[in-house]
Amino acid sequence: MVNYPRVYAAEQTRPINLVGKMGQEVQIYIHAPSQYICANRERILPDWQQQPLFWVVIVLQRSHYPLVKSTPEIEQEKQNLREKFMRFGCDLVFSLRDRGYLADLIDPRTGYPLFSRPGQIPHNDTAVVKALLNYPILKNKCCVLVHPTWGTAVYPSIFISTAPPIILELAIKSMALMHGWQEVEQEELVNSQ
Repeated sequence: MVNYPRVYAAEQTRPINLVGKMGQEVQIYIHAPSQYICANRERILPDWQQQPLFWVVIVLQRSHYPLVKSTPEIEQEKQNLREKFMRFGCDLVFSLRDRGYLADLIDPRTGYPLFSRPGQIPHNDTAVVKALLNYPILKNKCCVLVHPTWGTAVYPSIFISTAPPIILELAIKSMALMHGWQEVEQEELVNSQ
């Protein structure tokens, strides 16, 4: 077996841009964890204390509606987007775990990890996106993210793993295809709007 040198990027600034079969846009970013997560790791992710390095994967799904109000249609849309993330995230977790990497996803509804022991405090997906991508937040009944092109029609979700960014990117792209998400270039997205 050949041992290749490990090259880890500090963070990925360009998203992986995906589009679903029905035209739904998805953006995925790979980042080092925020300072808040690092400082509160044992309270948020107690099973991850012994991990010297892990990565945060931000999954942003474009919603059909702005997510600032609570109507039956908007709540159903949030549930649909949560389910899509959970299916994608679970498959990604098992794929990475099969390769020997620790991986988990944060349930967007509860803020707690799905496969790891929950901590004393929940994870805040919106706060992480603000900290890592510098997207503004609207304070409503709950905090609502403001995407630079989608506005408030965005559903954030978080995935974490000890896999290095290049492995994460390859696994994400492979799993995205299995879930009907095709990779597109940013220029293609701009031209289609």
